[in-house]
Amino acid sequence: MATSKDLPDVGGFIRDLRRNAKISLRQLAEQAGVSNPYLSQIERGLRKPSAEVLQQLASALRVSTPAMYLRAGLLDDKEGQGVLAAIAVDPELTMAQKQSLTQIYETFRRENARLAEATATAAEATATAAEATATAQAATEPAEPATAPEAPATVAPAATGPTTPDGTPTEAVLESVAVTEAGHAPAPTTAVPQKKTARRVVRKAAGAAEEEQS
Repeated sequence: MATSKDLPDVGGFIRDLRRNAKISLRQLAEQAGVSNPYLSQIERGLRKPSAEVLQQLASALRVSTPAMYLRAGLLDDKEGQGVLAAIAVDPELTMAQKQSLTQIYETFRRENARLAEATATAAEATATAAEATATAQAATEPAEPATAPEAPATVAPAATGPTTPDGTPTEAVLESVAVTEAGHAPAPTTAVPQKKTARRVVRKAAGAAEEEQS
């Protein structure tokens, strides 16, 4: 890091910048808002300018304020000022070249800062839009239909009573045999003929019984 002892005198730096800009001492004093005698004493190293005056002189000479502060030993080599310090103390550069390089460097830094800010803003806007889209999709998706409960399977009642060796109920076997031997039952007739037939059978049976007794 360059110290204030390594840096050229700030008065000589201001004088060289003024001469390169081809303006008189009076013109620079008017533009910076200081008096002629005061500016003359600064250039000759008899007065040490304040930070405010250095800022006014930097604006009038169209150089960066940090570069002027570096020349005056008011700014440490930190926070990205190392490049400006290197430019300011480079003995192989003319004053015009140092001024141009300083302006270009600070222009690049401002552009990069604006680009970083724009990128951060765009990323934030993209995240907000994605969140809004996801919320809208969740609101428009139909709800899943409720699944009806499955009906319980019908279980045939277990057979009761004795069974055959193969597991068939005995009652079912007997019923099947009875149907086979008797044949299918005739279709029922009307109720009145059935009653008359029953009465005849009863009478015949009663007459047969009387004959046997006699």
